[in-house]
Amino acid sequence: MSTAPSATRASPHHPARHPARASAKLAAALFEWLNPIPYGMFVATLIFDITYLNTRNVFWGKGAAWLVTVGLIIAIIPRLLNLGHVWFQRRRPVSRLERVDFWLNLLAIAAATVNAFVHSRDAYAMVPDNVILSVITVVLLSIAHVVMAMNRLARAEVVYE
Repeated sequence: MSTAPSATRASPHHPARHPARASAKLAAALFEWLNPIPYGMFVATLIFDITYLNTRNVFWGKGAAWLVTVGLIIAIIPRLLNLGHVWFQRRRPVSRLERVDFWLNLLAIAAATVNAFVHSRDAYAMVPDNVILSVITVVLLSIAHVVMAMNRLARAEVVYE
């Protein structure tokens, strides 16, 4: 008889034999990798918008338009992963803070989308709406990041208790 492990035998330590667990880990890794990028793009958009407000140099307005657009495109994947995690997965209960984070991110993406349209205006016509929308986007995402940090701390405390 062979002592080699059977291909059909399940092993809790081997992710290849548990595709659901492997895909969940991949989704979590992809989320953690991509989620900070839009935040950085939107903070840079705010900096460019404030600089454009003060200098009236078109370079800063056009740069901000590119930053907000790229930030929105990159935000698609982490937001879809977050949607699936918060509303569709059933492996573990989702905390109230995770739901708050979802809604804050959704509102921030809505503000950034409107901001992208504002940036399509001609020259200085985008001011001050672009700065206001950039501030709203960055504040909402900052609060969402703080909420998720509190959620991670709460989960860590439960583990150590």
